[in-house]
Amino acid sequence: MSQVDPRRLIPRTDAVLALPAFAEAVARHGSAAVKAAVTRAQQQARTGEIGPDEVVAAALAHLPARTTSLRPVLNATGVVVHTNLGRAPLSRAAVEAVAAAAGYVDVEFDLVTGARARRGRATLAALREAVPAAGDALVVNNGAAALVLATTALAAGREVVVSRGELVEIGDGFRLPDLIASTGARLREVGTTNRTSLADYRDAVGPDTGCILKVHPSNFRIQGFTSAVDVRELATLGAPVVMDIGSGLLRPDPLLPDEPDAASALEAGAAIVTASGDKLLGGPQAGLVLGDAEVVERLRRHPLARALRVDKLTLAALEATLRGPVPPVVADLHADPAVLRARTERLAAALGRGVVEVAGAVGGGAAPGMPLPGVAVELPPGCAEALRLGEPPVIARVERGRCLVDLRCIPAEADDVLEVALRAVLRVDPGDGGDGGDGVAQVAEG
Repeated sequence: MSQVDPRRLIPRTDAVLALPAFAEAVARHGSAAVKAAVTRAQQQARTGEIGPDEVVAAALAHLPARTTSLRPVLNATGVVVHTNLGRAPLSRAAVEAVAAAAGYVDVEFDLVTGARARRGRATLAALREAVPAAGDALVVNNGAAALVLATTALAAGREVVVSRGELVEIGDGFRLPDLIASTGARLREVGTTNRTSLADYRDAVGPDTGCILKVHPSNFRIQGFTSAVDVRELATLGAPVVMDIGSGLLRPDPLLPDEPDAASALEAGAAIVTASGDKLLGGPQAGLVLGDAEVVERLRRHPLARALRVDKLTLAALEATLRGPVPPVVADLHADPAVLRARTERLAAALGRGVVEVAGAVGGGAAPGMPLPGVAVELPPGCAEALRLGEPPVIARVERGRCLVDLRCIPAEADDVLEVALRAVLRVDPGDGGDGGDGVAQVAEG
């Protein structure tokens, strides 16, 4: 009696895909990815690597754990607006708003009249409510886009008057002079790197001036023998003043006394204020345009505005950020030092590690040179890579040969998850209370 070839026992592709678990997998990953996972498992069975009865389990195991290559991380750097980690984490309200907006929504439709409506009208109303000095508002896809739209609409073919001390590089090699030149406007530089006076601007403003541009230097400071001209003085020169505040602070914040805000700039006479939505505002990536209603409408009607507009998900997240609870960025900046210390000391005690004083940062180019005093758990320097490669990835700060785990940007509800990740790297068992008796926790090899 001949034996049955094991390969004949390998389940057929259509039989596997008909199983309920694979129907759910197709809904999550798509049919192509699921079929590829089944084919891979069948091939393993043909080569004898697994048995025919293991094909189903193997195929499910081959499916990716995530539907995107982007991986959530725990930000233990102490840098609140961390550009490399996606800047502002959205609030729960904003996340829920994005999920709700993922289907069909009335983003540009009036349910009462059945007619077309102004796109994102509720979000724009929320912006005007947040900054009453703004006659109107507009949202584009990032801060640089807001600045480009403003200078293009107001000064294409004309001059943009700007101080030499404000010709900054905004990141990733993009420089303000190149950005303005791309709009078709001509830069009229005034003053010097460290000192610019009202007279410098007055002498430059004339019939060919499209606007005066005032730029917050963002991630650097010039100290010493310096002078600059504020918006209130510039507004007396007759040309519209465009103020790029960069950081997205809508109203004054006592914690950040040197950071410009939209409300103050508009009250001082700026025609337009441009800012980012994903920095100090704590929302999604967006470029905010606030200002005089007539000037904002001029920007809205410019052909470039259509190319720079945002989608429904951004509008939903931004509205929820403006009208919802305090977003994580704001909460982390204003975190109670006593609460932070208590959480840090509890974690350090559980791991048998020490607590050290540290200085975090606002990040995102905001409040340069202003430290955020705090504390961190100190680990051996070799831990940084192991933590980064763990699950979930923990991004710590390496400073002066130390690996520092700062809890400022770690949600309190994630403390237990963080502790498990640190224990895995330090090889500290729960209940050990720390170093296992030899005074030094062992670092797991990466």
